[in-house]
Amino acid sequence: MRTSRRHPVPSPWPRHRFLALTGLTLSTVLLAGCGSDYPLGEEQRLAAEQNTSMLEGTLTGGGSTAQNSAMTAWRAGFSFLHPKVQVQYASVGSGAGRAGIIEGATEFAGSDAYLQDEEIEEAQETCGPGGAINIPAYISPISIAFNLPGVDNLNFDAETIARIFRGEITQWNDPALRELNPGIDLPDRIMTVVTRSDDSGTTENFTEYLHDAAPAVWTDDPDGSWPGGLQNEKAQGNTGVVSTVVRTEGGITYADDSLVDETLGKGVLKVGEEFVEVSADAAATAVSVAERVQGRGKHDIALELDRTTTEPGAYPLVLVSYLIYCATYPTAADAELVKTFGLYVVSPEGQQLASDSAKSSPMPAELAREAREAIESISVA
Repeated sequence: MRTSRRHPVPSPWPRHRFLALTGLTLSTVLLAGCGSDYPLGEEQRLAAEQNTSMLEGTLTGGGSTAQNSAMTAWRAGFSFLHPKVQVQYASVGSGAGRAGIIEGATEFAGSDAYLQDEEIEEAQETCGPGGAINIPAYISPISIAFNLPGVDNLNFDAETIARIFRGEITQWNDPALRELNPGIDLPDRIMTVVTRSDDSGTTENFTEYLHDAAPAVWTDDPDGSWPGGLQNEKAQGNTGVVSTVVRTEGGITYADDSLVDETLGKGVLKVGEEFVEVSADAAATAVSVAERVQGRGKHDIALELDRTTTEPGAYPLVLVSYLIYCATYPTAADAELVKTFGLYVVSPEGQQLASDSAKSSPMPAELAREAREAIESISVA
């Protein structure tokens, strides 16, 4: 079982500060509404006139940058079902998102790493005795993305990836890479390794994969913060590391596959004796063999991924991104808003929308059923 390994959550995040960040992140959407009740503009206003939904209010969340593309699609789709509801989301990173709901600054969080036991306990101060629960909502592979003109794909194994990101392999024509990629003319060029500067669920999933699949090389415990002793370039968010590699020939990074620029090459991962390309289907296969974290409540669906699986067609360098909710909310209106949005996200329509817009993997049917049951369990304090 995975043990606690994150740094303590950041200092309290005042609600006014979070909402300011939200405003910046969603500025183009909010400006489109010119301060009206319909932040998506005229089309949403017309939908409201023809819609019989009585649901109304504002739902505020924040966190995972990996989830952001899917969240944008979910917010837009939900707005046409319930035009009088405003769902706001600040793409500020998983660690900040968890801190936001723990401190009571938001109604929900997006996180690429599930809450640890101590975080659930801390959340009891704002969420009540049940604390907060983890609901899988978004499944996506993590790409090894690189900038080598003329090279679209390269084979990697876990040990070679670990050695690259530890700074032990520094040249693109290193013997380890040449052995994995016979027939490809690898340049005599220095690698530029780019990692996240923020507390990131993508980083935690990536370092967990390296820790489990290449333990002799990656001796650091998995964590959302990049190991301090390793020197490399850093950037904020998935989009930050990708954009840095796009403009850096010889650059390499890890990022949610949905956000990898199409001009970059992608790694093909050695799994058992086969090489598996990054894809939504391969990510879903890896998640299908995951197990529930032991010792959690009935409705907490934190998943323990098997990073060393040899399941045919599985891509174990994958993240499961969660929506994190309080188990209870102070009013029936709050609970109804949260539950209605959550049920939309995990519905077949919501999952297909995310797949179409963000290349994510729709949740396996049984996992989606458990997610719906968990969301329905949310109650009034």
